[in-house]
Amino acid sequence: MTDPGFRSGFVTFVGRPNVGKSTLMNALVGEKIAITSEKPQTTRRAIRGVVNRSDGQLIVVDTPGIHRPRTLLGQRLNDLVEDVLGDVDVIAFCAPATQDVGPGDRRIAESLDGYPRAKKIALVTKTDAASRDQITQRLMEVDALREDWAAVIPLSAVAGAQLDVLVTELLALLPEGPPLYEDGVVTDESTSDRIAEIIREAALEGVRDELPHSIAVTIDDLEEREGGGLTDIYASIVVERDSQKAIIIGHKGSRLRDVGSRARAQIEPLVGTKVFLKLHVRVAKEWQRDPKQLGRLGF
Repeated sequence: MTDPGFRSGFVTFVGRPNVGKSTLMNALVGEKIAITSEKPQTTRRAIRGVVNRSDGQLIVVDTPGIHRPRTLLGQRLNDLVEDVLGDVDVIAFCAPATQDVGPGDRRIAESLDGYPRAKKIALVTKTDAASRDQITQRLMEVDALREDWAAVIPLSAVAGAQLDVLVTELLALLPEGPPLYEDGVVTDESTSDRIAEIIREAALEGVRDELPHSIAVTIDDLEEREGGGLTDIYASIVVERDSQKAIIIGHKGSRLRDVGSRARAQIEPLVGTKVFLKLHVRVAKEWQRDPKQLGRLGF
């Protein structure tokens, strides 16, 4: 039976790409649920992380950064964010302490008028990388963006600063109700999806220009061998052009081996066994702009 006063509900973080939304969700959950990268638009799905406390349960929905779309994929990511915003209880707008508030931030803050049901708070992220003067200036700039912020909180996901304050503030804004997930559940992401994201994160490391947007990953087979102790995973890294395929593979396969090694180190703790990981790189021409290809890749 749920204690009287127990609160549960959904919150999502919004902001420009690469303001620290996924890092913040992972820090709150206490486990890596969403991949992180310095590349914009790393997050491509609505990923749910669950924060359990004695007085409430917070479901954090990590979404792609809001941006001006240049492809059909980009438009679908923006549409996904809009769908999430219409369903959550609290929207937390994020702006990094290290960067001036700009037109993109103002546009996103103004767009929150379209979601009157949700309560709004503002977060100044990455305070560990900013000076005290920068943090003060950013707090004033963010506070001025809207008149209806329920709270304005400076924090650092990396340093763990003010995260307890954030959870307390968020829970206070949620409706009373029973937990929506069983105790101990940290995400509703499937193991296969989490593995695909880990591989994509490893593939993103060190690539430049447009290539990060062109990388997708599919899990073709995932099976634990009889007797346990070893899991076979066959996965495809999908790119848009032959030249990109050559970059991912690297000289005599060196880069692909490095991707596999980095990914395997994170996958093994997730599945609880040693892993045999076989990566294949294939080309799906202009998949970001092709509705059929997007559908096959799960977008």
